[in-house]
Amino acid sequence: MTNTSVSNTVRLFGAGLRALLVLTLVCGVIYPLAVTGVAQALFHDRANGSELKDRSGSVVGSSLIGQTYNLPKRNPDDAEEAPRPDLKWFQPRPSNGLGSNSVNTQYSLILSGATNRSGDNEDLIKWVTDAKAAVVKDNSTASYKVKPADVPADAVTSSGSGLDPDISPAYAKLQVHRVAEKNDLPVNEVEGLVADHTTGRLLGFMGEPRVNVLELNTALRDLIQG
Repeated sequence: MTNTSVSNTVRLFGAGLRALLVLTLVCGVIYPLAVTGVAQALFHDRANGSELKDRSGSVVGSSLIGQTYNLPKRNPDDAEEAPRPDLKWFQPRPSNGLGSNSVNTQYSLILSGATNRSGDNEDLIKWVTDAKAAVVKDNSTASYKVKPADVPADAVTSSGSGLDPDISPAYAKLQVHRVAEKNDLPVNEVEGLVADHTTGRLLGFMGEPRVNVLELNTALRDLIQG
């Protein structure tokens, strides 16, 4: 009886060990390698984080995550100093969750999330009002005046995640004259950049046309550097 009990225990232990080894091999080695191989073969760019490279081959960020383009702080030790946009670059949607980039200088992701404030919240109304005034002021040039009615919603509101990499074609076009002036470029050349980096609706009817800010600014930098 004792020998039979020991034999059954050993047999069960051996079966469990074999199952563990087989499942570890299949689920922990073969399956991950197969999925990784398929992803690298068919979706190489996406599998590696949708990295965006400039003309020199340097990685400047991911096309899936928005980035800000701000001037360095006047006082690096002042945590309360408000960021000032670097107006030589196209600006993304407003957000406190984006890392800083000019282009991709010590990029760091801070946080993700929306304001979670209702449409009648006084703070939100002030933020939007102030943002609209800043967009009008920053993008008006000697030969091009922006009207408050010209400012699209995405220029003054953040996305739900706060990390939206895209802006509307309307917001990109609104910035063209300012970017051209700051970089001593012809307006039509900058308009061409925007047109080249405008993506239409998916399958012709899903979503909205959009412009990826990082891709656009990377092309702008390549154009400036010749």
